[in-house]
Order: sequence, then structure tokens, then C-alpha cells
Amino acid sequence: MHVGLNAHLLSSQAGYRSAGIHGYIYNTLAHLHDAAPEDWRFTALVGAANSEQFPGVTMRRAAFDTESPLRRIAWEQLIQPWQLGDFDLYHALAFVAPLRVPVPFVVTVYDLSFVHYPAVLTASRRLYLRLFTQLTCQRARRVIAISQSTARDLTETFGTAPDKIDVAVPGYDAQVYRPLSHEAITAFRQQKGLPERFWFFMGTLEPRKNLVTLLEAYASLSPSDRLPLLLGGGKGWLYDDIFATIERHGLQDAVRWLGFLPAEELPFWYNSAEVFVFPSVFEGFGLPVLEAMACGTPVLISDASSLPEIAGEAGLCLPPHEVDAWATALKQVRHDAEWREQARQKGLLDAQRFTWEHTARQTLRSYICSLNIKRQ
Repeated sequence: MHVGLNAHLLSSQAGYRSAGIHGYIYNTLAHLHDAAPEDWRFTALVGAANSEQFPGVTMRRAAFDTESPLRRIAWEQLIQPWQLGDFDLYHALAFVAPLRVPVPFVVTVYDLSFVHYPAVLTASRRLYLRLFTQLTCQRARRVIAISQSTARDLTETFGTAPDKIDVAVPGYDAQVYRPLSHEAITAFRQQKGLPERFWFFMGTLEPRKNLVTLLEAYASLSPSDRLPLLLGGGKGWLYDDIFATIERHGLQDAVRWLGFLPAEELPFWYNSAEVFVFPSVFEGFGLPVLEAMACGTPVLISDASSLPEIAGEAGLCLPPHEVDAWATALKQVRHDAEWREQARQKGLLDAQRFTWEHTARQTLRSYICSLNIKRQ
């Protein structure tokens, strides 16, 4: 069995340092061969600039660089179809397959943010993604979603049959995201000039992260009921309301924006924080929540989208837009050391459910199901 995988969205600098789709593709390719029968072969189709290698995976590089979206789309739709005839199965690893695919195929869909939050993309890219993703899901033998939330969204938004969707949730690198020693954490705090106790958020600054609700709740607390709040992540779009809320409530000394944080520093940030807060209203998966749990940091999250799937009973889940509920929860976690320790232990245990080996096995099951459909 020979499977071809379109991995052109794999960063040329992939690894655990590449987040989101890049990280998912990288880790799937890294573990797929070990999950498969011995007679299965895998070929990853990548851009000319990509130099990654994976065990048991042949890398087929394009004749030109496909980092540019326009170049990648041109390659996917005009050139790639002529290279697929020698595969038994094709896997479009990110949303879209070519209009012409001469073999059975599956597709992975991470989320439908381009439908629900369209302003983040140009009109042309938004139209391409919506039209071609829906068409791809209709034509694919199987559709792989990265969470139950995305699976439900595919059915509600595109009408994809639930029994056609498989779920292969992401994992995390347990060698990277883990509890660190007291000495390492203390040294990091001193290096960054951090307070002994603080709350931490990590994510792109954009409306769906729901930071205004968090800030309104934070502002309603007395100084004795709150800790410094540190916001990590680069600016996305429509982020002015976040900074306006900080200024309106005079929180400049209590709330600190850290900007973009290098991935290699993230385990230290999670470990140093007393609680990780993530009020997002829409996530394909919500990897920062899993990473925080794996580091032994209690999590305070919204009960929207995919987030409850990750935290289970380990985190404190709240209605995303209820300011009073967030204020009450923040006050509780500030003073309740017993809850923090219980949440830490539950989070460490729950995080162990998410492994890239499991992701690879679930992906392989989707392949096998596709091939079984072919034989019927």
C-alpha cells in the first residue's frame, strides 16, 4: 500500500517549534510509519525548500518553492494531480485536495475559522478555502477532524455526514512540555523579571480569543483578589479593543503584554505561571491548554468549542461571555491552593491521553476505512 500525503503546508523549519497546522503535519509524518503495517509505504509531497526527513517516509520535493499561498495553490491544482497516479491513497493534509484526484483520498480539516471569522483572510483566500474545502469534504472517502468540535462544525456548516468523519486529535511532545525543576523555574523568573505569582494567557490577539471578557472580569476584582496578568502572543487582527480595555480600566501596571514568545520558551512560561487562563470562544483544538496541563499548570478555560474536550474535569470551564462568572473563578483560583493542586494533578493525568502515536493510529484507521469502502 502506497500513500501520498500533500505536506506543502509543512514549514521548512518544522519541529515542535512550528505550531498549529505545521506542528500537526510534522508530528503525524514523524509517527505514521511506526503505526502502519510493514508493507505500507508513504511519500510526502513538499516544497523545494523543505529539507525535513522522517523515518519510513520518502520526501518528494516540488520543482519550485511553495511557501507562497499562490504558488502552493497553483501547484496543488495544476501540477500535483499528474503526480498522484502511482499512489493507492492520497491524503490532503490541510483542507483542500485538487479538483482532479485519480485515486481515493482523505482530507484533514483543522477548523472552520475561515467561515466563522472571515475577516482574518482576504476575500479571495476566504472564497477559495470555503468553496474548495466544502467540495473536498464532499468528494473525499473520509474526512479527518482534529476534534469532536470540528467534526460537529463540519456537519452543521457543510452538511458532512457524521459517519464519514474520523477524529484524530493532536498530541504534545512530553519531552518538551513537562513539569520543570524549581531551580529552572526560579532562574527563568529572575531572567525575565517575573513576579513570584501571576496568571498567564498564550495566543494570538484576535476577537475569538475573547480577551475583553477576561479583562473586564479582571478589572472588577479588588487588587487583593487578583494576580498580575501576562498576555503572550503576537497581534492578529481587531486587537485594539484589548488594549483599549486595559487603558480604560487603568490596568497598565497589572496587565502586561509580552508579545510573540519563542516556542522554546513556552514550557518555562507555563511552568512559571500559577494558572493558565484561556477564554477563547472558538478553537479547532486549543493546543496551549494541553501544553499548560502537561506542564502541571492549572487551567481556567471557556466551555466553548473544543476546549472542554481537552481539559475534561481537570480545568475550570466557564461560560465564555459571562464576566461575573470569570471574576468569581479568578477570585477562587487566587485564594484556593487546594483547588490549584488538585487541578495540577488532574491536568497532568489528563494530558497523557494526547499522544502523537495515537494521532498516527487514528489517521491510519481512516486510511483503512477508506480502502474498505473502495472494496465494497
